[in-house]
Amino acid sequence: MTKQSLKRTINKFAIMASCAVVLPVFAQQPAPAGDIEAGKGKVFMCMGCHGIEGYRASFPEVYRVPKIAGQNAEYIVAALKEYQSGSRTFPSMIAIAHSLSEQDMLDLAAYYAQLK
Repeated sequence: MTKQSLKRTINKFAIMASCAVVLPVFAQQPAPAGDIEAGKGKVFMCMGCHGIEGYRASFPEVYRVPKIAGQNAEYIVAALKEYQSGSRTFPSMIAIAHSLSEQDMLDLAAYYAQLK
């Protein structure tokens, strides 16, 4: 084994050892949580469509607005992030998602998830 090869092997072991120490610490960190009370103060932009049972939006096309009360919080956050990234394409939701921080999304999701 050459000196350079030995050095690379030692570096690989050092990296693996540090990952063995660091990764469990990250794995123990709780997922960021939303605040239900904060979410309650942020729902004004959602209520106009999602607060009306059986509502159908008419712009840019007729669209059945889904009920989000009681929906899984992780799903709500994922959907908002997809609107923000452009992988979901309903225009009003894209505009709303772009106005939200990640904490706003978590708060809104926590609020809607606890509703029945």
